[in-house]
Amino acid sequence: MTADPPVTIESVALWFPDDEVTVAGLPELDELPIAQREHALALGIDTVRIGIGLSEVDLAQAAAEEALRTSGLDATQLDALLLVQGRVPQYLLASEATRLQHRLGATQAFTTGVGDLGCVSVSAAFTLASAMLRGDPRCQNVLVVAAAKTPTRSRYRSPMTLLGDGAAAVLLTTSGTGRYELVDQMIRSDGKYADLFHIDYRDVREAEWVEECADEPTYSFRLAVESRKRFTEINAELLARNGLQQDGIGVFLMQNLSLGAFAFWQEALDVAIDPVCRDNLARYGHLGSVDVVANLDRVASAQAPGDYCVIMNSSPVAAWSSALLRRLPDRPGRGA
Repeated sequence: MTADPPVTIESVALWFPDDEVTVAGLPELDELPIAQREHALALGIDTVRIGIGLSEVDLAQAAAEEALRTSGLDATQLDALLLVQGRVPQYLLASEATRLQHRLGATQAFTTGVGDLGCVSVSAAFTLASAMLRGDPRCQNVLVVAAAKTPTRSRYRSPMTLLGDGAAAVLLTTSGTGRYELVDQMIRSDGKYADLFHIDYRDVREAEWVEECADEPTYSFRLAVESRKRFTEINAELLARNGLQQDGIGVFLMQNLSLGAFAFWQEALDVAIDPVCRDNLARYGHLGSVDVVANLDRVASAQAPGDYCVIMNSSPVAAWSSALLRRLPDRPGRGA
């Protein structure tokens, strides 16, 4: 991923519903066994946003419109629109991606959905966007949009986190300007864990849907060991092929699951996870594919031009990704 011109993140937009509730005030926590309730309250999450009556496409539309406004771009000027699909579409057979395209008025954009890798789906979307921008001289911009909407009654996902609602949109271009250059990225997956987490929806009423972990010890131990190995290998290769050392990376980010997860990864990988991840975890909970975008947006103002950032992203499906980004100078008249 070193072709010329570079792929850059031109703008980032986040959108959250107005309804904010404290985790302690979530009624579904009262229905949990005592041990799970105590775990949910100890994750490091203070509040979550709740999109009552809003679909994933509603959330995605709001973030996409804000990204277009910030960039001064009309939707008809989009060359491509990639929707990071949620885990539970509003309808089977229907197209969430083209529904968003129609709402935005992105009539000229190549449009498709990217999903099936859980949180890492946004990383897959960046890979596709980069390939389009580098491989097709007619493609000058790609809008990647992701939304997080809790699919069941309960926001607590045992044994790892608690879910919030929100959305993010990222405009990638070859303009040479923006917040970051997407220097390189690697993604790996392992089908042994394909249905470790799942929702059984056939012949089950929506009100009774439950997110289930098929084997919590496998998630907590086997997958944790596998993930440590994967990230160690991915990060080493990513940095080596770009001529960098780990101590040359100013910021490490990852998705937001819990304070315990941050502590585990810092020790396992010998890195310091930037505090913005903890701050966003406390404010919003886990947002799926939106997490890493929100963290990147928040940390931008603290980085100087030329500084490197590594974003690590993982999913219990299982998939892993690490992306290397370089901070770009702000355009005159525009802050971080």
